[in-house]
Amino acid sequence: MAAAGEGTPSSRGPRRDPPRRPPRDGYGVYVYPNSFFRYEGEWKAGRKHGHGKLLFKDGSYYEGAFVDGEIMGEGRRHWAGSGDTFSGQFVLGEPQGYGVMEYKAGGCYEGEVSHGMREGHGFLVDRDGQVYQGSFHDNKRHGPGQMLFQNGDKYDGDWVRDRRQGHGVLRGADGSTYEGQWHSDVFSGLGSMAHCSGVTYYGLWINGHPAEQATRIVILGPEVMEVAQGSPFSVNVQLLQDHGEIAKTRGHAPHCPGACQRVEQGCAEFTDVLLGPPPPGYHPFLFLDSLHKKAGGRSRGGLHPRGTPPTTQEPPGGSRPEGRATEEQAAAAHLGEYVLMIHDLTTPPFLGRRLPPAFKHLRVVAKRAGQPPHVPEEGPEASSSWQAAHSCTPEPPAPR
Repeated sequence: MAAAGEGTPSSRGPRRDPPRRPPRDGYGVYVYPNSFFRYEGEWKAGRKHGHGKLLFKDGSYYEGAFVDGEIMGEGRRHWAGSGDTFSGQFVLGEPQGYGVMEYKAGGCYEGEVSHGMREGHGFLVDRDGQVYQGSFHDNKRHGPGQMLFQNGDKYDGDWVRDRRQGHGVLRGADGSTYEGQWHSDVFSGLGSMAHCSGVTYYGLWINGHPAEQATRIVILGPEVMEVAQGSPFSVNVQLLQDHGEIAKTRGHAPHCPGACQRVEQGCAEFTDVLLGPPPPGYHPFLFLDSLHKKAGGRSRGGLHPRGTPPTTQEPPGGSRPEGRATEEQAAAAHLGEYVLMIHDLTTPPFLGRRLPPAFKHLRVVAKRAGQPPHVPEEGPEASSSWQAAHSCTPEPPAPR
């Protein structure tokens, strides 16, 4: 029988040992009462002080300097949840100052930090290998900075909360260069682009596109251009906007194909164009018979299968011996009706878009002795209309 007041194991609560006290000085290991934290390292007057390692139950840890029980100084912090690791300066347990952050998802950051976030100047490599060097605020690219993109493009300019905004220069991997204003990561405001194809644009940009971009090509001159057989002629082309104004801010490529002699903003002049016969294996087909009676023979139009007549060049001096008249006729385009086509060959297309082709009705007539190279239509109105083909001025609007 048990003695009175002795009690039994079932009536007594489980025995609990008092928590261990932290070491006073020197090296020691301490497990906190909630067992989530464990410290191994140096102590001074019962506080963590010196070099040590604080381990968390979820696998995270900090290893480095401690001062009076706080994480202070140089150290290394690993977060088990994200897998990220920071090595550098700490103040009261947070990354503060200068350090290197390695991201588990890929990439790293080296530079200034504040309260654990990128703040100040730094160098960032993201998971795609893109490189940014410049200013940061609130963990985002903010202020002046330079960026090398994955596709090889390089940007040097202003940033606002991870977006290009303000003034900047973009040098594309394809050789194109844009310098001007940005907003929300796209061209916006006044800017100049020198496209890799040779096309240039200076003016206003809206949401990444030119505000005054050319939308169509126009061939100046009369409705039907008449050219004497074997004679060179000129073609004037304009780039127009939707509302009919000349796209003055877009310049044509300086390496104009063919015999292009003069290029201005929004206008190109092709001089000394000479129509030749179809190449071997290509045959002219009967298009119109309007010149059959005048020419004393069949009226033919030598059209290239792709819609563009072949051209040849006049020899130096612009003249040929008279004894070779028969050879000249053989080397010239056949008399008849043609369709002259001007199409955008910009390679690559300007901002990924080509203009639709322009067409002009062209008539090759027999050359008469003493006749000038260009044969205008009869009547004063036709004559003045032909003169328009020799100047870069807009055609009058068609009557509605």
